[in-house]
Amino acid sequence: MRDSLKLKIISVCNDKIAKKGSNVGLSFYAFFANKNDEPQLLMEAAHWWIITHQLNHFEKAEKIKNIVSAMPISLSEESSRLK
Repeated sequence: MRDSLKLKIISVCNDKIAKKGSNVGLSFYAFFANKNDEPQLLMEAAHWWIITHQLNHFEKAEKIKNIVSAMPISLSEESSRLK
C-alpha cells in the first residue's frame, strides 16, 4: 500500500476516534470522497481491506489504525510533510 494512503487512513482514523470515541467503526469508503476521482487508490484500499486482511465491512477505527500504524512508511518527501 502506498504511503499516502497509509497516512490518510491513520489521519481519518484519528479524526473519527477524536470525534466519536474509541468504539467508532468505519469502512474503507471513509477514506474517500463521495465521488470516484481516484479509482486506483480506492481499489488499492478495497483489496487491502477485503482480500489481504479479510476485514468485515465495518471495523473499529482503532483496529484499522493499529494495523496500518504497524506497517512501514518510507521517508519520502510526502510522508515527512504529512507527519
